[in-house]
Amino acid sequence: MSHPLRQKIRNLSASELSIPLSWAAAEGWNPGLNDAGAFYAADPSGFFIGEIDGQPVSAISAVRYNSSFGFIGLYIVRPEWRGKGFGKQIFDHALKYLRPCNIGLDGVLAQVGNYDKSGFKTAYRNIRFELKGGNGKKSPEVEMLDLSHIAPINAFDRTCFPVPREDFLRRWIALPEHRCFGFYEHHNLGGYAVVRPCATGFKIGPLFARELRGARALLETILIQFVDQSVFLDPPEPNTAAVRLAESLGGKRVFETARMYSGSIPAVDMNRIFGITTFELG
Repeated sequence: MSHPLRQKIRNLSASELSIPLSWAAAEGWNPGLNDAGAFYAADPSGFFIGEIDGQPVSAISAVRYNSSFGFIGLYIVRPEWRGKGFGKQIFDHALKYLRPCNIGLDGVLAQVGNYDKSGFKTAYRNIRFELKGGNGKKSPEVEMLDLSHIAPINAFDRTCFPVPREDFLRRWIALPEHRCFGFYEHHNLGGYAVVRPCATGFKIGPLFARELRGARALLETILIQFVDQSVFLDPPEPNTAAVRLAESLGGKRVFETARMYSGSIPAVDMNRIFGITTFELG
């Protein structure tokens, strides 16, 4: 049943992005501590908040990567305001902003039915694994990367993500406490991974690799640096090699999302995706 009040929906400023990120942390979604610095760069016009009498009650991100592809995330209604129609209002606002893009999202499983009603179809599931740092070993084929490597990183990323996103990647790699690693085969980049601190432990995203050997080298090199810390990885279920890799290193399943699209499933090489970048931006 809709609430008689209609919320005012407006754009979020960069400094206000901490509001939905703090809500996400309270929901147990465990965002990265410095995520805001890269999220906003992806599309400064794509973050919205809903207010009642100046009080924030809902939020959503609707990042338009280009004219053909967008991604919805950070979709939260404050607990005390749920069930009053405010979530549907801000969700519809995000859809209108992104039209006519093909829109992706990672939905909690309990909400899949509602997304179905809005025209989204499930493509597959992403599985969050919690691993304990300390497993594995450092690989001599893995080295630290920085912005001087953005060209090969961007080129490799294009095989794993539907559209170019260099503005986002430049900031994602360079944020405080974010570390980027590359796996090299005969002087060519065969995969890369970024690890960042979160409210709880650390999260790897993305983890992209041409083959399992490179993904294992990257993952083990990262894990060995965080002894006794929780490290989270989100592989897509269709990449069975990625799921088995996480399980082989003691990973425990802690959460799942449904990756859904409003249009066709983008043509990316799923066998290279050993860990998605984020649930919020795809």
